[in-house]
Amino acid sequence: MSSSAKIIVAFDLYGTLLSTESIAKELSKHFGEERAATVAAAWRKYQLEYTWRLNSMEQYFPFSIITHRSLHHALAENGLALPSEEALASLMSAYDSLSTFPDVGPALESLAKSSSITPIVFSNGTQQMVANSVHKSPDLSPHSNVFQDIVTVEEVGKFKPHPDVYHHLAKKVGKGKEQMNDIWLVSGNPFDVVGAKAVGMKACWVNRTNGDWTDGLIDGEAGKPDMIVKDLGKVVKGVLEDVDDKKSMTLLR
Repeated sequence: MSSSAKIIVAFDLYGTLLSTESIAKELSKHFGEERAATVAAAWRKYQLEYTWRLNSMEQYFPFSIITHRSLHHALAENGLALPSEEALASLMSAYDSLSTFPDVGPALESLAKSSSITPIVFSNGTQQMVANSVHKSPDLSPHSNVFQDIVTVEEVGKFKPHPDVYHHLAKKVGKGKEQMNDIWLVSGNPFDVVGAKAVGMKACWVNRTNGDWTDGLIDGEAGKPDMIVKDLGKVVKGVLEDVDDKKSMTLLR
C-alpha cells in the first residue's frame, strides 16, 4: 500500500498509551500509597480541567506548566507539600516516564507488522514532553519506531477538544477539512473522542474500565465512538475491517 493510501491512526498519549495513574508510585515515596493514589487522581483531574478552562478563556499555557500547577493544586487540596524543590523536579521528570497500560506493548508490536496503517502520536503535551515520553520512557521507548510522527497542540495554542487542534492534526498528515473522516483517533478519554467526532473524524474509545459509554453531551451516533475496544490490540483489526466495509459499500454502489 502506498504511503498516501495508508490509514492514518492518531493515538492519544496520556490516558491511552500512558497511564497517568502510574505517577502514584513516585508520589508514594513522599506520602504513602493511599494518599499518593488520591493525589494522582486529583492531579489528572485538575490537569484536564485547566486545559478546558484555558480553551474557554482563549488563553494558552504549555502543558508542562499546566502539569506543574495542577500538581500544586492537588497537593494543596489534600493539605500536602513536597519536601524540596529537588523532590518536585524529580516528580516532574517522572511524568516523562509514565508506565504504559499492560495492553500497549503487545498492541504496538502488532501494529509494527501492519503495512496498511500510519500510526502517529497526537497529544496535548508539549513537543518536548511527548518526545521524552516516546523516546525515553522505559515502557514506551522500545516501540518508538512504530510511530511515524508526533503531533502536539503546542503550535496551535489550544487544547483538545477544540476543533482547531484536530484540524491541525489533519493538516500535519496531509488531509484537508473535507477529509477528516479519513483519520482515526484512538483515545481512552471520552472528551477527546467526542471532540474528534464533532469535526468528522473516526474515533475509537479504549474502554479499559469495562463500563458503558455514558458521555451524553451530543445526542445520537454523532456523540458516540465508531468503535469501542477493551484492549488496544483490537484497534488494528477494527480499523482494517472498517476500511474493508467501505470498499464493499463502494463496490455495491
